[in-house]
Amino acid sequence: MSTHGARAVLRIAAASLRAHKRRFAGTFTAVLLGVAFLAATLVMGDTLRASFDSMFAGATSGTDAVVRSSRVVTVAGEAQGTRQPVPTALVEEIRRTPGVAAAAPAVQGAGQLVGSDGEPIGGQGPPTLAGNWIADPELNPYRLAEGRAPERTGEVVVNRATAAKGGLRLGDTTVLRTPDPVPVTVVGLATFGGADGMAQVTYTGMTQADAEKYLMPAPGQAASIQVRAGPGTSQSELVEALAAVLPQGVEAITGQESAQENTDMISGRFLDLFTAMLLVFSGIALLVATFSIHNTFAIVVAQRTRENALLRALGASRRQVVGGTLAEAAVVAFAASAAGLLVGVGFAAGLQALFPAIGFPFPEGDLVIGVPSMALPLVAGVLVCLGSAVLPAVRAGRTAPLAALLDSAVDHSEASRSRTVTGLALGAAAIGLLLTGVFAVPSLWLSGAGAVLATASFVVLGPVASSSAVRMLARPLERLRGVTGALAARNARRSPRRTASTATALMIGVAVVSLFTVFGASLKATMDRTVSRSFAGDVAISAPSFGAGGSGLSPKLAPAVAALPEVAGAVGLGKGVAEVDGSGRALTVTDPVALAAGLDLGAVSGGLDALGTDGIAVSAKEAARHGWLPGSTAELAFADGQKQPFTIRAVYERSELAGDYVITRAAWAPHRAQDTDSLVSVTFKDGVSAEAGAAAVERTAALYGGPEVQTRDAYAQSSAGGIDMMLTLVYALLALAVLIALLGIANTLTLAVHERTRELGLLRAVGQTRGQLRAMVRWESVLVAAFGTAGGLALGGVLGWVLVKASDGASDSAFAFAVPPLQLTLVALVGVAAGVLAGWRPARRAARLDILRAVATD
Repeated sequence: MSTHGARAVLRIAAASLRAHKRRFAGTFTAVLLGVAFLAATLVMGDTLRASFDSMFAGATSGTDAVVRSSRVVTVAGEAQGTRQPVPTALVEEIRRTPGVAAAAPAVQGAGQLVGSDGEPIGGQGPPTLAGNWIADPELNPYRLAEGRAPERTGEVVVNRATAAKGGLRLGDTTVLRTPDPVPVTVVGLATFGGADGMAQVTYTGMTQADAEKYLMPAPGQAASIQVRAGPGTSQSELVEALAAVLPQGVEAITGQESAQENTDMISGRFLDLFTAMLLVFSGIALLVATFSIHNTFAIVVAQRTRENALLRALGASRRQVVGGTLAEAAVVAFAASAAGLLVGVGFAAGLQALFPAIGFPFPEGDLVIGVPSMALPLVAGVLVCLGSAVLPAVRAGRTAPLAALLDSAVDHSEASRSRTVTGLALGAAAIGLLLTGVFAVPSLWLSGAGAVLATASFVVLGPVASSSAVRMLARPLERLRGVTGALAARNARRSPRRTASTATALMIGVAVVSLFTVFGASLKATMDRTVSRSFAGDVAISAPSFGAGGSGLSPKLAPAVAALPEVAGAVGLGKGVAEVDGSGRALTVTDPVALAAGLDLGAVSGGLDALGTDGIAVSAKEAARHGWLPGSTAELAFADGQKQPFTIRAVYERSELAGDYVITRAAWAPHRAQDTDSLVSVTFKDGVSAEAGAAAVERTAALYGGPEVQTRDAYAQSSAGGIDMMLTLVYALLALAVLIALLGIANTLTLAVHERTRELGLLRAVGQTRGQLRAMVRWESVLVAAFGTAGGLALGGVLGWVLVKASDGASDSAFAFAVPPLQLTLVALVGVAAGVLAGWRPARRAARLDILRAVATD
């Protein structure tokens, strides 16, 4: 065909789009939602990152250099390593250095304020910081907004967001956990970089003397020293000058480097994780949209068989028919993607306004809308839409001219033998990888590859299994609804490939929900088993187990509780860090003898009663890893640069709560920074009731900041509290994928109603009522949704088991596998309910068909 012929085909495609806009409504919406989610994610990430960069740059603009300890010990999972303090005596030496205009010690540690309601502020995630209030406004990142600076002991300045969250005002008295409780009076409110707070980080500024007393191991120490350069001295020149006068083990970095480190610590790690998670769910949403879009174009092509055949009879080539179909897809793709960009920007603006209302102060400022953040979603939306339309377009190009003489263009495609062979081959490969990644060579990567192949196998085998699965699911329906149920089942079975493709979108969403549900339940079961096996006390006093916030527990709390007449013993578990063989390791700082009474350590080789200041107890798995036995020697390198050989005097079996390395408080004391406990295990004397014992412990705990006293079951539940938060967020994000799948089902049924107009008219003509017709279409939707939900539950359950077992084999922790029947039942009900909802509009439209026009439809 000539160029004019090609233009004619494109004009016909454009006319078809105008005439059948409703056919592509579901496709348009699916692309729009996926692109909007992706665009909002990227815009939010760019805006947050730019806002934090600007905030830190403004807040620290007066600091040209930071003097600190050069040695840092970082434990896996920590956002920031542990550094030893530097002596404040260096301040005078620094001030005398050429090029220095001002210098001030900066004391910083963990300090958690108690609000006016008696509850601690923050602690479930962002840090709770305390430090000295620096008088020099250029060296202090905080700016006094109300009140005055602290002048006397017990006076503090609080950032405004923290005060508002805790209901604190100027003149109020409260408690600051450092972790020892310190009575304080709020005399000032501060801002950071022009904002009321630094995300959800809390800050309390004290006098220099108070900060050294409560936050440092000893007076005369600071976390760092802030330095301002004189006129004409650059930051790099200042650092060079300082390096010449600083003692060994102390370093100077530029203010820009320090600001970047702080940005990475507070915003970088959080934003990277936050953005990556949202991108994953954006990808899931677009994957679900792919199946819905493909199904729409496959049905539209099937319905236009006679039209395409007529074009072929008039001389259109296969390439031109394919081009015309892809042209329609391209118009829908670009229009929906462009609309998705606008909706995504609006969504990001809405979140910017919503976040402060839910307690997360989104930094003020304009949205950052960069070219990559707009280009990537646009390209992704177009590629997803065009890629989904390729196979239907090729199928359209293969239409024979003689097909113009056929009476019907209904798609009755069956599953091919090659599909069955391919699906089974993918399934066999998936099983091999999964078994290898779980049992032979425990690996999350191998298991992940097996999971991808398993999902592909489910998708490929969907049309093969759909007829049998729908027939089985429809048996109760046929008995309950009679002819209406039988017709719904027949309609769902008549095109296995279409039914499977429609259900696959929902299957993927349900599978991911089920996967996280099973994994979350397994993590909770693991925590419950850990507490049941290892916690031997009657009650626990614990710091927040989820997040980096909080100040921990006072080391004085355990001895105070142990002195109660109702208590047989109490042991506190402190935290320390050191390097073993060049890797940072967490140390448990405690009384080893009391530890054996408060926790169940299993079989113990050697003795825990003679660790002293040069002995250490290690877990059996660490001993096996290093080839240690009681009497062996291990060298520990601490953050203060000291290296010390320790004799291994005990090897214990269970390390879930005790950790892998246990040393005494006396051994840790020379190297400690801020001393805190994370857990106190309390055992009551015989004859003391749980209520009486807990009441006595609570009264004592109230004197140390009022940490929560919990039973064993409550402690296990609170330890898993972060899992529920994670699942809630996952469910909220996956709601978009389920919504897109629902739109796919609704769109498929709407097109099917159009396709079966004549058939539906005949059913009405022979006596089917409108109510029966509506019920038939709705039940067809429910059967398709039930098929997708059942497949998703099966796939998600299997992959959840794989993830748990692979994590168990690939990590040092022992994972327990658990299936939550109630939650999975709820997921199944939501999936079926989605089918009911998706079928509502198509059923309503089908019932409104005029009988005579429907029968006369060609």
